[in-house]
Amino acid sequence: MLNEKRISEAEVNVKAYLVEGLLKNINQIDANIFNTFRKNSTESLKVADHLFRNNLSYLWAVVCSYYSMYYIANAVLYKLGYKVGEKISHKVTADALIVFVRKKLKVGLVESFEDTKNQALDLAGIKADELIQSFDYERSKRSRFQYEMAEEIKIGKAETSLKRAKDFVFEVEKLLV
Repeated sequence: MLNEKRISEAEVNVKAYLVEGLLKNINQIDANIFNTFRKNSTESLKVADHLFRNNLSYLWAVVCSYYSMYYIANAVLYKLGYKVGEKISHKVTADALIVFVRKKLKVGLVESFEDTKNQALDLAGIKADELIQSFDYERSKRSRFQYEMAEEIKIGKAETSLKRAKDFVFEVEKLLV
């Protein structure tokens, strides 16, 4: 679950990103850019699934899983009126998700639950935080995985990455409808 320190850090960072131009407000959505983000997310998830199921490359299953999350996250941010720049785009995306998307995920998840409103809100808050945190985990894991891990550890990590990516993309895509 995201802690208050991480949330506060993201809020401070996003303000700075907006001032520095690393994150820009956009007035009009370009359908080509938006559709490219979605297409890249779908393609990355399919490739990750294929690589994992066929034992072709656990490294690239993790990388592609992460990128499916990255692209759908950028699609949602774009739809909300924000375009991530090229410099430190992965960190900017992670922080912007926390600031702009986390609460929207929580609301969307609440609408999906049929339990009581209070139970659903608690569960949705936890799930929304887990989804956002999974993006941060995968961003970090991608780097470690590429350079530091032994092969036998990679299989389990790749499976976790693929599951996280599928969950993340499934839930975040609901914000695009």
